Amino acid sequence: MRALVIGEALIDIVERASSTERGHERPSSTECVGGSPLNVAVGLARLGREVDFLTHIGSDIHGRRISDYVESSGVQLVPGSQDAARTPTARATLDAAGSATYTFDIDWQLTGTPGVGPPLVVHTGSIATVLEPGCLATAALVDTYHLSATLTFDPNIRPALIADADSARARIDRLLERADVVKASDEDLRWIDPTRTPDQIAAAWLTLGPSIVVVTMGGAGALAMCAAGTVRVPAFTMDVVDTVGAGDAFMTGLIDSLWSLDLLGADRRSQLAAIGPDTLTTAVRAAALSAALTVGRAGADLPDRASRDAAASAILG
Repeated sequence: MRALVIGEALIDIVERASSTERGHERPSSTECVGGSPLNVAVGLARLGREVDFLTHIGSDIHGRRISDYVESSGVQLVPGSQDAARTPTARATLDAAGSATYTFDIDWQLTGTPGVGPPLVVHTGSIATVLEPGCLATAALVDTYHLSATLTFDPNIRPALIADADSARARIDRLLERADVVKASDEDLRWIDPTRTPDQIAAAWLTLGPSIVVVTMGGAGALAMCAAGTVRVPAFTMDVVDTVGAGDAFMTGLIDSLWSLDLLGADRRSQLAAIGPDTLTTAVRAAALSAALTVGRAGADLPDRASRDAAASAILG
């Protein structure tokens, strides 16, 4: 009953405008642990799930900070995850609305099969699925685990790291054929195919193999599709500090909700495929609440079980 998360971990160097001095804005800079898959791993652990995390970081000061962070959160770092020459970094520049633009210094590599027990669910996405050479190993692991686990996927496009857009789109399509649950933002979909609407892309993705396709649209909420139909869930009203980690919190909440509904694991694939609109709405609302709680805090500070359940009780009744 464990999750395996595969993907990048890095140090986010977050820059935001501070107070002005002599008519000029002076940026302030902070460093924090980040990476979309890492956020999902930590988010699941904070919700009480058992999690193994396969990544590629160094044994330098940044790498030790990451390993201390994930392990203190209850995540088990898979052996071999700390053999990189250096730990990746991402510089996130926040605009006035709190939205982040990223530049990266990352080397993504993986080798072998994780030395962990068979997982109930495997999650991957973001840089790990498109950046060579590690993306090839990520795809191979997805193939390996397809027969034994539910596969969840978040493309989480980072255009600054994609040298060949057509190749990246082909890799995404291949993962869609293996995935059971897919979450993408409307911004991701505009990059993938600017000629179609999010609804059209989600409907096309659903025919490739996933049982659930969810599109997040920021303040406009989310739409989710399954074989039984389409549901739309509004966003929760929240004072936004910044949007860092919001999509990862949504993905975490979605996985956790499906887990609680006993819809994860390869032996539950037919039940997941038969999910109805009401159950799907319940799962997406739980995911949206996790995202709302995260945007109300600085950085990717995903909620734990107690705070998420308290908010659910207060907001959802």
